[in-house]
Amino acid sequence: MENKELVLGFIANVWNRQEIEHLVDYVSDRFIDHSLPLGFPEGLAGTQMWIAATGKSFRHRTIVEDILAEGNQVCIRIKMELHHIGEWRGYAATGVDITTSGYRFFELANGRIVQQWALIDGNRIEQAIAGNSHGCRLPA
Repeated sequence: MENKELVLGFIANVWNRQEIEHLVDYVSDRFIDHSLPLGFPEGLAGTQMWIAATGKSFRHRTIVEDILAEGNQVCIRIKMELHHIGEWRGYAATGVDITTSGYRFFELANGRIVQQWALIDGNRIEQAIAGNSHGCRLPA
C-alpha cells in the first residue's frame, strides 16, 4: 500500500469510523504518537485510549484537505467537524457544532506508521464549547 493510501485509510477507518481494532493494521508495533495529551502512554495503547476518549466527547469527522508525501513522510492538512456529545476538558456536553483545522505529520516504515505528530486548533474547540469566540484573552 502506498504511503498516502495508508494515511488516508488510517484517518478514514480508525479516526472517522472509530474502528480502533484496526489500528494495528496501520501502525507499527513500535509506534509513537507524539501528539497525545499528558498522562497518556505514547504508544499504541495511548492512541487507542485517546481515540476512545475523543469518541465519547465528540461525534467527529476528519476531512483531509491536502496531502503531501515525500519518501517515508506524509503530511496532511485537515479540517475537523465536531459535535460535542460528552465531557471534554471539564465541559459537559453542549451539543454545539464546531469546525477546526490542523495538521498531522506521519513517518512510515515497512508499510506502517511508526510516528505521528499533530497540531490541531484546540483553542477553537474550547472557545466554541465555552461560548466565547473572541480569540485571545488579554489581561484587563
